[in-house]
Amino acid sequence: MKIGKIVKVSGPLIVAEGLEDANMFDVVRVGKQRLIGEIIEMRGGNASIQVYEETAGIGPGDDVASTGAPLSVELGPGLIETIYDGIQRPLEEIRAISGNVISRGIEVPSISRTKKWGFVPIAKVGDKVIGGDFLGSVQETPVVSHKIMVPNGVAGTVEEIKAGEFTVLDVVAKVRAESGELKELTMMQKWPVRQGRPYKTKLSPDIPMQTGQRIIDTLFPIAKGGTAAVPGPFGSGKTVVQHQLAKWADVDIVVYVGCGERGNEMTDVLREFPELKDPRTGESLMKRTVLIANTSNMPVAAREASVYTGITIAEYFRDMGYAVAVIADSTSRWAEALREMSGRLEEMPGEEGYPAYLGSRMAQFYERAGRVQCVGSEGREASLTAIGAVSPPGGDISEPVSQATLRIVKVFWGLDSALAYARHFPAINWLQSYSLYLDRLSNWLDKNVNQNFKEQRADAMRLLQQESELQEIVRLVGVDALSPADRLVLEVSRMIREDFLQQNAFVETDSYTSYDKQYRLLNLLLTYFDLSKKTLAKGASLDAIFKIKVRDELGRAKHSDPEIYVQEYDRIKADMIAQLDAVVAAGGDE
Repeated sequence: MKIGKIVKVSGPLIVAEGLEDANMFDVVRVGKQRLIGEIIEMRGGNASIQVYEETAGIGPGDDVASTGAPLSVELGPGLIETIYDGIQRPLEEIRAISGNVISRGIEVPSISRTKKWGFVPIAKVGDKVIGGDFLGSVQETPVVSHKIMVPNGVAGTVEEIKAGEFTVLDVVAKVRAESGELKELTMMQKWPVRQGRPYKTKLSPDIPMQTGQRIIDTLFPIAKGGTAAVPGPFGSGKTVVQHQLAKWADVDIVVYVGCGERGNEMTDVLREFPELKDPRTGESLMKRTVLIANTSNMPVAAREASVYTGITIAEYFRDMGYAVAVIADSTSRWAEALREMSGRLEEMPGEEGYPAYLGSRMAQFYERAGRVQCVGSEGREASLTAIGAVSPPGGDISEPVSQATLRIVKVFWGLDSALAYARHFPAINWLQSYSLYLDRLSNWLDKNVNQNFKEQRADAMRLLQQESELQEIVRLVGVDALSPADRLVLEVSRMIREDFLQQNAFVETDSYTSYDKQYRLLNLLLTYFDLSKKTLAKGASLDAIFKIKVRDELGRAKHSDPEIYVQEYDRIKADMIAQLDAVVAAGGDE
């Protein structure tokens, strides 16, 4: 172990001499309390260290001991349902030791060393295995079967494998490498957080991640293995969107990273997730969730570690063949930590004081997402979808963090505080948002939903765009100055906004909508528009068209029961045609 001496302390940054032989990103222990730190820069024999705990009381002359290993996470049974801090320390265990306040320098294993897990072998004696192959499985929670994999870099023949109850440090299998060396394998492995876990090939992101949120799935879809940003000012509903994604997205595992968020927001997550019923399984949502809680009052430097910890755990579950979503809230706080550390390192600042490498650091995070063919003999497919919230000051997305994020991600769900204050949720602005996955997802949507899906989406977007333009005229001269055709556009656009895009997370029939129901519901509204245009052309009055009885049913259509909505929508459409025909037959009046 290499020992150095502190020569300078500047908040979370410490400079130590005598560590010439240490490596970049090695973990170090600082002072008598053995605070955790990481080497982020080497200048000659001096090492600059970012410390992940409060440095009060640390001064020049104190010892710094390098562990010689990079910052790594422990991977194995026991991850699911656990609440970690930014450097993968289990907060429940820490609380049991130090009470409600986290003591500095506390050392707790990330995964319990005493808990026993039921290991069921998958591989057999005599099998040839390579890194990524399944040795066995552990039923970690009622909904997650935790696959125990051969560590990367290990290959050979299984000489011994045992079934039974074991701790994560017990040897469960022995593999004889071609060199003759016998490898003893446990249920736990370690992985450096800054290094992406390997995969065979990256596949095209052409399968949508279904969220059940109509504005996302229909207008701005995200692919499995895709990347998305949710920027928005304070109070615009970023957390609402992320909770809905965590609850409803068709993924197997959710890794939720609270990166520098306010303590009360993180508390809401910690309280709500265990109580939320997972609609896929009927169990608590926590049964397939890993939470990483790094709040704004925790040391700034740990924000960066929390993001890397989250994505590494997500990659581990991806390697098992699962579809995983990592939700980071928010990457702006991480960027603020980078800015602070860059300033203390006296680096040349970039725009608004952020470091010049801000964009590349964020790209390193998002590029670890993807739909991949996993390592191992099976060639299984899996995906890791990365969704990052961005908190631009005052909602100004021209600031550096938002712009750097938008250059990287392929989906932009721009939140609008005006919509949120009007109680329109999700408060995603349909005129500012976009998805670059639409073309790649077209084949899947044509085959699995309807061939007219893309065309119907374009019609809806066209109406919403026309509404925006007409609203400018209405503000100047009033709605009465518009032609009947334009007033029809305004009315149907309002119906699309209120009866399709707006969703209530607290109403069971409205909180989640399947792709087929989304298509049929939007088709119902657009059919009303098309038929009304034809009725108008035949001399009917606009008031008569608006007064038909089926209008009320159109407004309630989104609440139709998932079991009977097809028949319900067909009946509404038939009634609509009959009632509009009656308007024409009556000579334009109802």
